Amino acid sequence: MTMKQKPGTGETHRYASRITLYRYRLLAFALLLVVLATVALLTGRYPSAGIANPLHLLEDALFAKVVLNVRLPRILLAITGGASLAAAGFVFQMLFANPLVEPGFLGVSQGAAFGAAAAITLFGFSALAVQVSASLFGLLALATSYWLAKRFRFGGWILRLVLSGIAVGAMFSAGLSIIKLVADPTTSLQDITFWMMGGLWNSTWKTAWSVMPVMWTALVVLFAIRWRINLLSLDERTAHAIGISVSREKSLVLFVATIATTAIISVAGLIGWVGLIIPHLARRLFGADARFALPGSMLLGALFLLACDTVGRTLLSSEIPLGVLTSLIGAVLFIIILTRPQTEAKL
Repeated sequence: MTMKQKPGTGETHRYASRITLYRYRLLAFALLLVVLATVALLTGRYPSAGIANPLHLLEDALFAKVVLNVRLPRILLAITGGASLAAAGFVFQMLFANPLVEPGFLGVSQGAAFGAAAAITLFGFSALAVQVSASLFGLLALATSYWLAKRFRFGGWILRLVLSGIAVGAMFSAGLSIIKLVADPTTSLQDITFWMMGGLWNSTWKTAWSVMPVMWTALVVLFAIRWRINLLSLDERTAHAIGISVSREKSLVLFVATIATTAIISVAGLIGWVGLIIPHLARRLFGADARFALPGSMLLGALFLLACDTVGRTLLSSEIPLGVLTSLIGAVLFIIILTRPQTEAKL
């Protein structure tokens, strides 16, 4: 004779099993990221096309310099930037309760593009000028969207942010078009067009250290408050009932996510689809709980951007712009996800 199972015991066991599964998946993706980063370090045109022998690092001083001074900062930027874009996309989708939003939802990407184009037109393709200008105008777009949202008199807070983001993005897009019209077609216009395609070809240790601490700080903050993001994604009335200052806390989280996005845009140009498609994949694999889906998004984003960058710089004799690859692959993945049956994991 078997004892009757206590009520709720089966559900508790299934919940624990899912938690264990998600943790193993996180560990597996972390190990895969280490493997892919190692392969990327050894892959390139020097000393020969393909994956080089690690022992060449000890035998060839030039190869060691290429790996340490050219490939390593680029790989670290790809990993950190991919994690930042994916984490920001996940946060935006959670807080706006909309799976179709991305980090540029509040006009941040358009503002950064306008700032970079202005710097290129005025100062030439100076890495420092482009980086500073893109960051400043990206933050200006966020501040303007927030300022307008507080003054709109239509709808709730989220709807007002959406409307203000649309307006701010349109204004900066119009400004970018004007800059293209007046830019020198033989110099500035080409640089603007190439920058907007996205890429990490100008990665150096100086460039990496100028933005990576900002992205690391933002990622640590988002990871630390991932349980709070679950609460902020609740209905506003429910969140208020449990003592959450919804507008203030959402604004703070959105600011942190935007800072991370602006940092990578300022050095890599416009890189689309990472913040849109990766959170979808993360929810399929880790459920909607931010405790697991957010770090899952970070790992998947890092893997995705690193893989695209490695393919882009090694597939052809000339480098394929990173933004082109992420858009192409992201769009294909998006179509596949939307045409497959819904199998999102749940807790």
